Amino acid sequence: MRIVIAPDSFKESMTAPQAAAAMDAGVRDVLVRASTDLVPMSDGGEGFTEAVAAAWGAPMVACPTLDALGRPLKAAYGFDGERAVMDVAGCAGLELIAPADRDVHRSSTRGLGLLIADALDRGARTIVLGIGGSATNDAGTGMLVALGARLLDADGHELRPVPADLPHLERIDVSGLPAALRAVSVHVACDVTNPLTGPQGATAVFGPQKGVKAEDVDALDATLARVARVSGHGRAADLPGSGAAGGLGFALRVYLGASLEPGVELVARAVGLAERVGGADLVLTGEGSVDAQTPAGKTPVGIARLARQAGVPCVVFAGRVREGAEVLLEHGVSELVEIGSRDEPLEQALRRGPVNLRSAVAGYLSRA
Repeated sequence: MRIVIAPDSFKESMTAPQAAAAMDAGVRDVLVRASTDLVPMSDGGEGFTEAVAAAWGAPMVACPTLDALGRPLKAAYGFDGERAVMDVAGCAGLELIAPADRDVHRSSTRGLGLLIADALDRGARTIVLGIGGSATNDAGTGMLVALGARLLDADGHELRPVPADLPHLERIDVSGLPAALRAVSVHVACDVTNPLTGPQGATAVFGPQKGVKAEDVDALDATLARVARVSGHGRAADLPGSGAAGGLGFALRVYLGASLEPGVELVARAVGLAERVGGADLVLTGEGSVDAQTPAGKTPVGIARLARQAGVPCVVFAGRVREGAEVLLEHGVSELVEIGSRDEPLEQALRRGPVNLRSAVAGYLSRA
């Protein structure tokens, strides 16, 4: 029996390679002679850089940068001499900020801009970006400032690229952006289709998980609308993906001419997943939580669609199978399996993620 194991990360519990290893162990607990093909995946968040760089055979480059709160750190990106791959999760990611410290009002994407600038200095001609898992809601202004743009108020004073200052924004001066940007092709792995603003926008949908209080949603949404208006590209705010990463998708599209596509599709091409799924007997995938939003660009559904095209059953494992997740059964998923127990405290469930995932895979195969 040949089984393709292609999970995403289980946030705050397992990286994608760790999840794949746990699933592989679960397979071998039941099917000792099974042939397994481990393909750690990402839809643009955690693990994206490693997955694409490995597929390219690109070495990793260490680069001094900043986290979302402006604190120094070193991040790594892949670079093969012409192509660079990087992600916002590794510099301005939510998981880099302790829950008690999360504050979108003073967070920015400057760290990503520093990585892009470094890649430009090294001669990159193509930049591939994963923008899932950010801690930010700055409409990408931090990235722009790190690349040389200036944010100005009515008196011409420079503003910090953080939501706390952006309500005073009157002009975005991009004359300082490097000329090299005009010769670079930018491709963005975007795991959501949300617009920049409104009830389905960046703040309303993703703000709460970044620590945004309900009473602050309207003001922060208005701030993003202001950035779009001042930019002169208001129509782009309504395009799918402009609300990704707190509006970073908007800035990449408008100022870097980036193309946005579902991250799972980009990674799947890079790792040759369609070819690897072809001829398999079973595909196993999963991530931390699945719900009614999962079909909107998330890894499990992207994997399931490839499996369905190849006529191979696909099983999704998740730490939590939430309300509405049954819609995945309409997208090529054969079965949904929740790992662990809902009675288990969250902190313990996260810590025991690999054990619970291994047990869940073994249990499924024993029943199948």
